[in-house]
Amino acid sequence: MQKFFSHSFARCFQPLFGAACAVALALTLGVAPAEATTKSKTASKSSASTKQAPPKAAGNSKAAKSGKSAKKVSASGGSKARASTSRGNSVARVAASTRSKGKATVSAKRSVVRLPAEPARQSFGQLYGLHDTQDPLSLKSSVAYVLDQDTNEVLISKNSQAVLPIASITKLMTAVVVSESQQSLHEVLTISQDDVDTEKGSSSRLQVGSQLTRGEMLHLALMSSENRAANALGRHHPGGLSSFVAAMNSKARQLGMHDTRYVEPTGLSSQNQSSAQDLATLVKVAYNFPLIRELSTSAEYQVSIGQRQLNYHTTNRLVLNPNWDIGLQKTGYISEAGQCLVMQAQLAGRKLILVLLDSAGKYSRIGDAERIRQWLISSDMVSLGAGGRRLGVLNTPAAAPTVQSTVH
Repeated sequence: MQKFFSHSFARCFQPLFGAACAVALALTLGVAPAEATTKSKTASKSSASTKQAPPKAAGNSKAAKSGKSAKKVSASGGSKARASTSRGNSVARVAASTRSKGKATVSAKRSVVRLPAEPARQSFGQLYGLHDTQDPLSLKSSVAYVLDQDTNEVLISKNSQAVLPIASITKLMTAVVVSESQQSLHEVLTISQDDVDTEKGSSSRLQVGSQLTRGEMLHLALMSSENRAANALGRHHPGGLSSFVAAMNSKARQLGMHDTRYVEPTGLSSQNQSSAQDLATLVKVAYNFPLIRELSTSAEYQVSIGQRQLNYHTTNRLVLNPNWDIGLQKTGYISEAGQCLVMQAQLAGRKLILVLLDSAGKYSRIGDAERIRQWLISSDMVSLGAGGRRLGVLNTPAAAPTVQSTVH
């Protein structure tokens, strides 16, 4: 009977005792009671069969090892096990942090996209093979032309008949048409949205709404190659911009510039094209306007826009060079045209017109002008006088059979 009651009592209180153990184990392990119950049952079975240590905490293998040691050592060994567990947790946190940083680093590296550099756009002269043309002066410009202003004697001719984009050399014709229109130079013009460059996206310090006189606009267009000023000059022409461009082309035909065509007054469009021979004609005509000579060779200029003062400078550094006596000049550049330069200058006692087109390099047009000047002022050239000297006939590459290149 006593054994019966003992067995019945054990069966009745065993579930309550198991639940109490589960709660105690949950508090110890920091897990949910349901999970602790499962772990308790597992632990009981494991303890009854193999007498192994309690199960390890989730994700902590070092704690499991310390639990095994706790079964074999004294209370002091248990404290060491708890210390080991603490260290294991710290190691786990450091490892997790390192993995997190590593993932962040990988993510950051993957977000960097390196695009290949866009190749430089070739000029028309490069596409036509004009840069293959050799000359005794080793000029970097694929087109060169030097003309005696008084005698019309050609001293240098390299691909002078090639028709190419002329960039801001266009503004010389713009200045000629403005000068011949006899409009007041004191009339105030306003920069509008129509003057903003949509062809090349070039910038300008003349903001929309800026007001300057026609004379100031012409000054900036010739000296600093200011595109918005040049477009505003054409837009304020009688009949508007289309009428102005028609006047530019009419003047070219009148001057016999049969290789020349204009579509706008700034030169930003590659459809503005001409030949070196035609441009020499334009320089000779533009030189007849004292205002164009003065403004194009100005070194610097200041304009007032509201309360702001804007300082502008020449785009041709040869203007500042005491070795040069320049009477008129204009520079130009767009990628299709390369670096361009036209000038009227007095060299070796002669008034000469220089045209350099499609020069490959930021400063190469200046270098070419210096090479020509050195050749012109050499002792052999001076001793021969106006007759000059013959440097030889240049070979024209097969890629451009219609282009003639000679130097006299």
